[in-house]
Amino acid sequence: MIAYLSGNVIAKKDNFAIIETQGVGYEVYFSQKTVGELPAAGERAAVFCCLEASERGVKLYGFLSFDGLEVFKIIRNIQGVGPRAASEIASTCAIQEIERQIKDNKADFLRDVPGIGPKKAAKIILELSGQLEAAKLAGQKSKAEPAQTDEALLALMNLGFAKQQAKEALAQLPLDVQDAQKKIALALKVLGRKPN
Repeated sequence: MIAYLSGNVIAKKDNFAIIETQGVGYEVYFSQKTVGELPAAGERAAVFCCLEASERGVKLYGFLSFDGLEVFKIIRNIQGVGPRAASEIASTCAIQEIERQIKDNKADFLRDVPGIGPKKAAKIILELSGQLEAAKLAGQKSKAEPAQTDEALLALMNLGFAKQQAKEALAQLPLDVQDAQKKIALALKVLGRKPN
């Protein structure tokens, strides 16, 4: 499964971009907001992805943060919410803001999402409240590793390294290196592979 891509943006359209990695162009679908936040054509981008298969075909949905990907996966578990709507919802605001609005019994983050009426919004709020709480509890068990290390670890695993091997390489890095991209590059050097 493709979960992370890093490469040059070849083209951008209203709801997708083509990202070239190692000579292969991946068509990645984004929310309209996220497409606007992507770097311009010719510049590098790093995105987290979720592969969606249906009777219509296979699509890759992209997110600029690991949190966005996690929110997308949680929302996709809600019956009646498709990948496009889930992508739009996941990009509306940060997970903390979604949690705050749900706690305050609001649904402002759903107001401008195409295809989400009041009935569906109420259903999403109800289901999200339970699912976000469960995800929060699961996340507390793994709070020992910061988010940047999680991103770097995931990227290394998607490059074919075993989880333990990737963890050991990341553990050898200086503590002052916080940026995920720098961690990946340095860990690849430790592992004996140069980044593309």
